[in-house]
Amino acid sequence: MSMLARTAARARLRDSEFARDVIAGLSAMPKWLWAKYFYDDHGSELFEQITALPEYYPTRTELGILEDRAAEIARFIPPGAALIEFGSGSTVKARIVLRAAAVAAYVPVDISAGFLNSEAAQLRRDLPHLRILPVAADFTAPFALPAAISSRARVGFFPGSTIGNFEPSQAVEFLRHAARLLGVGAHFIIGIDLVKDERVLEAAYNDAAGVTAAFNLNLLRRINRELGADFDLERFRHKALYNRAQHRIEMHLESRVAQNVAVCDRMIAFAAGETIHTESSYKYTVESFQALAAQAGWSPAAVWTDAKGYFSLHALTLR
Repeated sequence: MSMLARTAARARLRDSEFARDVIAGLSAMPKWLWAKYFYDDHGSELFEQITALPEYYPTRTELGILEDRAAEIARFIPPGAALIEFGSGSTVKARIVLRAAAVAAYVPVDISAGFLNSEAAQLRRDLPHLRILPVAADFTAPFALPAAISSRARVGFFPGSTIGNFEPSQAVEFLRHAARLLGVGAHFIIGIDLVKDERVLEAAYNDAAGVTAAFNLNLLRRINRELGADFDLERFRHKALYNRAQHRIEMHLESRVAQNVAVCDRMIAFAAGETIHTESSYKYTVESFQALAAQAGWSPAAVWTDAKGYFSLHALTLR
């Protein structure tokens, strides 16, 4: 690519939604960034590593529920339906459902196109009878479903307690967005992390191997690469803590020193100890999540939890 072409490409990126969101967040007080931007291809790979860490209980606990209750969950998926997974990432959890239910089509939706297509290609090899229709999109915003499933019943699948990354009002809006896509009478299978001992929660987001720290810091690396910023990653550190009043884990990137960082031709000042709030992960009780879902028109149909009460899977029905 020529120097002129590279300059033009960078100019387009600086005009992008990503650039606008980064500037808006870093110009705010306190500073923040959208968690959805963690998931470039490398960020997606790091997150998959996080799910296998000994401290990170959500993935293995949810997988256990899915494996133990697969037949019960499959009863909420009509034969010949399309299973639509929001923020699909790895297909490990979807595979359990796809093997238990008579699904005709699987529609994984994810913002990371490279990771999405890689997972879809592997799934096609493993389940050749299944029609797989990946959609590269921000699942929190309006997107078009494939025309091939227009006549099929639709069931939503949203594991991992990713909805906990939304502020409660945003979670309600997402559930309304999903309702519009899935339609009246649809079912939605959704994973919710439960309120528990904060020592368990804080350990899950501060792993000894430092993978979560690398995942958090990769957001700055992405801003450097795509927007031409000059973040020095050695001058920031990962910080995660439990906000008891809000029932949420907060992830931050803390500036180790007073510094200025150039982002999209702007200079962003950081005081020593100042943080960028990069993610919240809300924890719910079964009842508080069902009350939240009801605001968007969803009724509880079933709920499954593990023996420790760490995690829950909910089947919802759209009224």
